[in-house]
Amino acid sequence: MSKHPREELTFLMIKPDGVRRGLTGEIVRRLEQVGLKIVALEMQRPSRKQVDEHYPKSKAWIERLGEKTLATYAKYGYDAKAELGTAQPAKLGTMVRGWLMNFMTSAPVVIMAIKGVHAVSMVRKLAGNTMPADAPLGTIRGDFSVDSAAVANREKRAVYNLVHASETEGEARHEIKHWFGKSVIHDYGRTDDEVFR
Repeated sequence: MSKHPREELTFLMIKPDGVRRGLTGEIVRRLEQVGLKIVALEMQRPSRKQVDEHYPKSKAWIERLGEKTLATYAKYGYDAKAELGTAQPAKLGTMVRGWLMNFMTSAPVVIMAIKGVHAVSMVRKLAGNTMPADAPLGTIRGDFSVDSAAVANREKRAVYNLVHASETEGEARHEIKHWFGKSVIHDYGRTDDEVFR
């Protein structure tokens, strides 16, 4: 028997740009005001090893990252080889992953385990499109960032998109374990849980 939708857990990280801009409280407020419960919360200064183990390292993922970079350059009529020194997807993907590593270790992050009705999809909906310039108003990224892959690539850095949110329950389980280790999840009843039952 599958668990109740109210029991779903997900993982959210406020990235260095969100922490440095003082958006932690606003992001927590948005999560809680829709009825989600924050059951674990911690600020960490990630090590390169933690970040390296968070992001995929497979050849396929790195090449896909490079292909996305090439597609962004083509879309806007920029020359990837002239600006970045290569047009090979694997080399570009490795370069972009390096920018991501540098960004994610540049300042503290705030990590959260979040529980609630369809938590994975709800948190992703609240976060908005991964590319802030494409995120609708009313979402975290849509309200607080206008960054894009085109800008980030040309400035040789990661996209500043404020948060990371797990895509699936399996990914959430892995990320909660990776970032919190053996920390305890602190479950509790919300008063609005009783109202809606």
